[in-house]
Amino acid sequence: MNFVSLQMLTGDRAKYLGLVLAIAFSTFLMSHQMSIFAGLLERTRSQISDIEDAEIWVMDAKTRYVDEVRALSDQELYRVRGVQGVEWAVPLFKGVARVKNEEGTFRNAILLGLDDATLTGVPRRILAGSWQAIGEPETILIDRVGYQFFFPGQPYRAGGRLDVGGKWVTIGAVADASPPFVNLPVVYARYSDAIAMVGREPQQMSFVLAKPQGGVAPAELCRRIQAATGLKAATKQEFGWETIWYYIANTGIPINFGITITIALMVGALVSGQTFSLFILENLRFFGALKAIGVTTPRIVGMILLQAVVVLFIGYGLGVALTAAFFELTKDNLDLRGFRLLPEIMLLVAGVIFGVVLLATMVSVRRVAVVDPAVVFRG
Repeated sequence: MNFVSLQMLTGDRAKYLGLVLAIAFSTFLMSHQMSIFAGLLERTRSQISDIEDAEIWVMDAKTRYVDEVRALSDQELYRVRGVQGVEWAVPLFKGVARVKNEEGTFRNAILLGLDDATLTGVPRRILAGSWQAIGEPETILIDRVGYQFFFPGQPYRAGGRLDVGGKWVTIGAVADASPPFVNLPVVYARYSDAIAMVGREPQQMSFVLAKPQGGVAPAELCRRIQAATGLKAATKQEFGWETIWYYIANTGIPINFGITITIALMVGALVSGQTFSLFILENLRFFGALKAIGVTTPRIVGMILLQAVVVLFIGYGLGVALTAAFFELTKDNLDLRGFRLLPEIMLLVAGVIFGVVLLATMVSVRRVAVVDPAVVFRG
């Protein structure tokens, strides 16, 4: 019976391919858009994730996400250092500076100023040069997006010169930093150099990065810092998720992607459901014939479910393969870096597609369950 079921499924090649392609297209559209959505949200907290040394971020009490910076006074750094349980605390500057090469090509860049003594937060995925070079005066580290923009077509190497905020500096290293939400170059410099690049003001420090002493839980240290200083303190994970939720709640990103994913689901449900229903309707005489020779209704239902499962696995596999191929082919595109097909998305889409196919199958099975075997003898 299983062989007969598969022969019925593939007998009409046009309808068979229509079923498979409807599910494949729906799978591709949902998995692709979900992956882009997840990648964009991950980009919003990329600069938090890249700083691996610090477990706690301290900031102004009203700060809601990483790109909303209100400067702190230098005294706040010493107050944080004085909290019981803090092993170390260092300043972090985050701002925007205009960067220009020797040909006059310029672009705004995200400028991160790292503690002069410890260089806490410097990227460790280096493509050229050495991250220790940033410890030298008037030396910067630039990400590969910035390097390719200012030195197009040239291999990664240290030693180039750039004007950052009106000061000519040397490139000490090129890093593979995570892409930010706004696809701007990212430049790293010593804290003192970064302040000089943007012009000193009474308050320049954006964040304080801290690490708890051994035996002190990060969450507990956050509570101590908030109680002692009145500032906001959050763990790296907490601040990252706060940034993600800010963009979800205050931008049109989830709405736009939600519409696209819903359309993909509707296309998959309507097209595959309608095609499968027509397929069952046109084969009612064959199912009636099977009933006439003694095949039970549960066995026929099993045949239909086998057909649905075959279509599901082929269509889903093809859709996921297309999504994976897209991200593989575009992985070297700097504008699309960081986007990838996550296992969680594959499982979620599989569950949704399975539900759609199961619903379409159940609707079709009702017609078969009540079919009269005598239908085979009618003209």
